[in-house]
Amino acid sequence: MIDLIEWFNEHRITEVECLVPDITGIPRGKIMPAQKFHQGGAPRLPESIFIQSVTGEYPDDPDDILSDPAIIDIKLIADPSTVRLVPWAHEPTAQIIHDCHYANGKPVPIAPRQVLRQVMSLYAERGWKPVLAPELEFYLVGRNTDPDYPLVPPIGRSGRQETGRQAYSIDAVNEFDPLFEEMYDFCEIQELDLDTLIHEEGAAQVEINFLHGDPLNRADQVFLFKRTVREVALRHDIYATFMAKPMGQEPGSAMHVHQSVIDAETGENLFADRDGKPSALFLSFIGGLQKYIPAIMPIFAPNVNSYRRLTRFSNAPINLQWGHDNRTCGLRVPFGDPSAMRVENRVPGADANPYLAFAASLACGFLGMTEGLNATPPFKGSAYSQPYSLPRELSHALEMMEQSRPLNDILGEKLVQVFVAVKRLEYETYLRVISSWEREHLLLNV
Repeated sequence: MIDLIEWFNEHRITEVECLVPDITGIPRGKIMPAQKFHQGGAPRLPESIFIQSVTGEYPDDPDDILSDPAIIDIKLIADPSTVRLVPWAHEPTAQIIHDCHYANGKPVPIAPRQVLRQVMSLYAERGWKPVLAPELEFYLVGRNTDPDYPLVPPIGRSGRQETGRQAYSIDAVNEFDPLFEEMYDFCEIQELDLDTLIHEEGAAQVEINFLHGDPLNRADQVFLFKRTVREVALRHDIYATFMAKPMGQEPGSAMHVHQSVIDAETGENLFADRDGKPSALFLSFIGGLQKYIPAIMPIFAPNVNSYRRLTRFSNAPINLQWGHDNRTCGLRVPFGDPSAMRVENRVPGADANPYLAFAASLACGFLGMTEGLNATPPFKGSAYSQPYSLPRELSHALEMMEQSRPLNDILGEKLVQVFVAVKRLEYETYLRVISSWEREHLLLNV
């Protein structure tokens, strides 16, 4: 356990950022002097931070979804294991991710970190330990101060924009070497476990892979990484965006999640049998993903924009077929050593809250294992030849999520209630916006 006072003294910390990931994955919290952090007790925030939409609005009837209609305070409890320097701060500054508790000491059930903890505890009760590794895609784009204008790739060292697709191109990555070098420096200071960086298919689209590890720790790292990349991009006068589909003619951005389950005592991978083949437990895990992902889609695709990514022939899944090393499937089993047997969930978008996305994916797999579900036979060929089996838009997905009793039970009925209320509010806000497409094609033609 890290002693925060010693850590602060060692790094001469003068300021502390107390961070809480909200429902949408946005960092909320308080900033305070280091001395006040140590002397002032647990900082507090209103419970309503967890019912705030990405547009800053609140549902019309918050009394129905908060624990107390008085909009009570909750206490922020620092997790010492998450303390890190803020590399871009002018003064020595610490950032610490906090858990949230009521005055009686009980954890706040709608806090995303707590939701993931709860799902992980179900695994622990059975002697299982989930392990995962996220792969996070994002775009670098030119500064865009007027939302009526479409996004465009930024200008690189050559003085030119990318005009074609440069998948896996080293030279295309080198166009932004100064940015990526600073990004890696900042990530090293924060001890983020990055693995590889590649150029993805889209213009100025990049993928960062994280090493396999504890799900809560990986979620913390994705949360901090998003913040870091946005900051580094701004320092280079461009934007970094994790929108699922930021540009109409380019591929969307995903957050693929590689998952396995090991025996908590022996460390043995439970997804492979003694012959090195997929175990019955592994096939049940996949069966759970196939059965329950449609009803949990609002977490994997939380925004109206998210569903623009999930289209045929776009490097994104449209159904939940699974296959060996088959990237057209929603669920891919990579080739590798039996000790590394895992399934890659290719459904979540880069815009998903990592805590909720990891919790949801593990919850689906857990239900599959405990219900003894069977996976379909592995798919060969292109899964794009098969029909859609994922919801096509947000409102339909929210109805399915509301009606799934098993997912309400495992994620928490209150969390589902809050999440649906917030996302319905965002959906209704979106419906009030008239797009340029409508003005172009309907204004004088209908």
